[in-house]
Amino acid sequence: MEFYDKSNEKTLNSISVAFFLTVLSLDVLVTVLEFISIYVGVIILIVAALITASIKVADQWEKAVILRMGKFIGLKGPGLFFIIPIIERIYKYIDQRVRVTDFKAEETLTRDTVPVNVDAVVYWMVWDAEKAALEVKDYMIAVAYIAQTALRDIIGKHDLADLLQNREKIAEALQITLDEHTNPWGITCQTVGIKDIVIPSALADAMSKQAQAERERQARIILGTAETEISTKFAEASKQYENNPVALQLRGMNMLFEGLKEKGSLIIVPSSALESMNLGAIGGLSALAKSNEAKA
Repeated sequence: MEFYDKSNEKTLNSISVAFFLTVLSLDVLVTVLEFISIYVGVIILIVAALITASIKVADQWEKAVILRMGKFIGLKGPGLFFIIPIIERIYKYIDQRVRVTDFKAEETLTRDTVPVNVDAVVYWMVWDAEKAALEVKDYMIAVAYIAQTALRDIIGKHDLADLLQNREKIAEALQITLDEHTNPWGITCQTVGIKDIVIPSALADAMSKQAQAERERQARIILGTAETEISTKFAEASKQYENNPVALQLRGMNMLFEGLKEKGSLIIVPSSALESMNLGAIGGLSALAKSNEAKA
């Protein structure tokens, strides 16, 4: 989690520095040339320092929170603006770009008491700089911790199977929860993503074995279903051949032809089939024909 905001380090800017150096050079020059006295030169430097302190610049994506004697008076920026030195000060610069914060829940129990480590990321932005400055002390830390707390709470409400199978729905529910908590701070959570879900290695091995056994069971069921369908089709075919011996004999001849058309093929036919369909004579005739073709 990144909590450090570098935008609050702004003290000077190039415009104020350039202004002060220019006044300082001219003041030293006119003082050395004795156009003005040393006391006047010192007064000019003091005034220049005050003007330098009043010149501020905010980047395009920033808003400056202005306090006057400790009281909020408004926002200024982006661009060049001025404050009253000593009386007014800049509390902080609010970055209004989309930010990314990663967070995790370590060793969190699911509803079915399985410890998991979940890594997630949230994309958020400040839409109201005034609320972000006045309603919460450090909104970056607040967003990170509220995201981590909400993630742990959602993990505890779901089974492990839900976490693994419905990442998008869980991320959407987490985004809605975060948005409800951060909206009063002037912050909106646009998107939440679940990067990784890590489960214990022993449980992963057990789940792998369970999945493998389930695949084998499905394969056996599919094979049994296929056998059932094949037997049904054979039963229907037998009814067609039962009262039509000629068709049965033709079918036998076709089977022998398909088997004998490849050289070196060996066909084992039950004796009952030879007697019922006269396949012996048919096979002999087929073999005799192939022998004559070989001799020719």
